[in-house]
Amino acid sequence: MSQPKYVHALDIEVPAREDLDEGTRKYFAICDEKLGMVPNVLAAYSFDAAKLRPFSDMYGELMLGESGLSKLEREMIAVAVSSVNNCFYCLTAHGAAVRELSGDPVLGELMVMNYRAAEISAKQRAMLDFAYKLTKTPNEMEESDRQALRDAGWTDRDIWDISATASFYNMTNRMASAIDMMPNPEYHSQAR
Repeated sequence: MSQPKYVHALDIEVPAREDLDEGTRKYFAICDEKLGMVPNVLAAYSFDAAKLRPFSDMYGELMLGESGLSKLEREMIAVAVSSVNNCFYCLTAHGAAVRELSGDPVLGELMVMNYRAAEISAKQRAMLDFAYKLTKTPNEMEESDRQALRDAGWTDRDIWDISATASFYNMTNRMASAIDMMPNPEYHSQAR
């Protein structure tokens, strides 16, 4: 696969595939095989394997690891958080994932614009309300916010996973915005 022309706005060169360490080359080959591309967020981190590895490990654990949250619900959190933060990269990439996982292009678009307008379960709505508040006004989080999740059917372990996923995307959104990271063009047409 070819290296993207524009990954981010910083004058930090994205290394050519052949210049990457063996572990990163293997990881990117898996991305090519499974996704048909290397997501630009990974390409952006590829200049420094010491930063790429923990970033991709955390992503893998949060988004693919064992959890009471479905993969779709984790992607919904990514989109709701990214919507608050107006993160073009993550709205595009994770909006595509919501469309694909749900089989519903309208849900993906509603999630990007306003998750409150989407037809989702009360349990999912409580999850997204929590992620929204954690993103918008983290200093106002209270026990009643956690209790609202419990009342909706989430366990304390689920609350940890909701919080960790929302927190990860807040960090990722800030990095993407700070360096003007661009989503891969493929995301725009996926699952439509």
